[in-house]
Amino acid sequence: MLGPSVLVLATFFVAPLALAVRDSLTSWDLLSPPVYVGLANYARLVASGELAALVGRTLQFALVVVSLSMSLGLALALALNRPGRLVAFVRSAVFSAYVVSWVSVALLWMWLLDADQGVFAAGARALGLGRVGFLTDPGVARLTLAVVTVWKITGFSMVVFLVGLQDVPRDLLEAASLDGAGAWARFRHVTWPLLRPTAAFVGTTSLIASFQAFDVVRVMTQGGPVKATTLLVYAIYEQVFLDLRVGRASALTVVFFALLSGLSMLQLWLMRGRGGRA
Repeated sequence: MLGPSVLVLATFFVAPLALAVRDSLTSWDLLSPPVYVGLANYARLVASGELAALVGRTLQFALVVVSLSMSLGLALALALNRPGRLVAFVRSAVFSAYVVSWVSVALLWMWLLDADQGVFAAGARALGLGRVGFLTDPGVARLTLAVVTVWKITGFSMVVFLVGLQDVPRDLLEAASLDGAGAWARFRHVTWPLLRPTAAFVGTTSLIASFQAFDVVRVMTQGGPVKATTLLVYAIYEQVFLDLRVGRASALTVVFFALLSGLSMLQLWLMRGRGGRA
């Protein structure tokens, strides 16, 4: 019964990863035959400081995306966990952003954030902040893309948290209320412990989404300004399709996989109560 799934995983996941590990040990420009260079690609990435810069930018981006998407998703789920047509409409409106394509979202936000004609730029000028380059200021651009990503994926977090909240036994909440527990105490001691597995899932999927952010970078900033938004996945694209450095791109892919796997396992361990059963 597991055969078809194992075959798909082996074909589209394990085999490409193995090829990336092999190619990371070579120097190859897609035109001439590959030449074995061992760990030279990794050494160059480390020695140049490029790897540290890419990992730092990606982790900063992921931290903002994961923390904000989880917090907003949980807050919206708590606020909308009730019946009513208006509540259902708001749920649908929030979730609708998640089903829109990344390219459409990026184009929409490029228009909204335009430094000359955008709505947010006009608001900044009205507040006396002057001309704000949301996508052209190196100190703001990465945070801007993180906020756009949060806007896109928060609806998914909200829906998953809603499912988790609806699975919390009502009798436990009623018993806590009868014992004198207020709303915050009920959430802290009853609801949140039961939501830990849900939070672990939301946190992991949000982390993966933040690491896979490509379309929003490609459409809105192309990695700029001054590489402020060049994240790991976009750097892999640049190395292959712009610089024709397949070996170095494969090395970044291996680092990307190892880093994401390690962070996902760490996050699952922490969210599930330091390895204990949630």
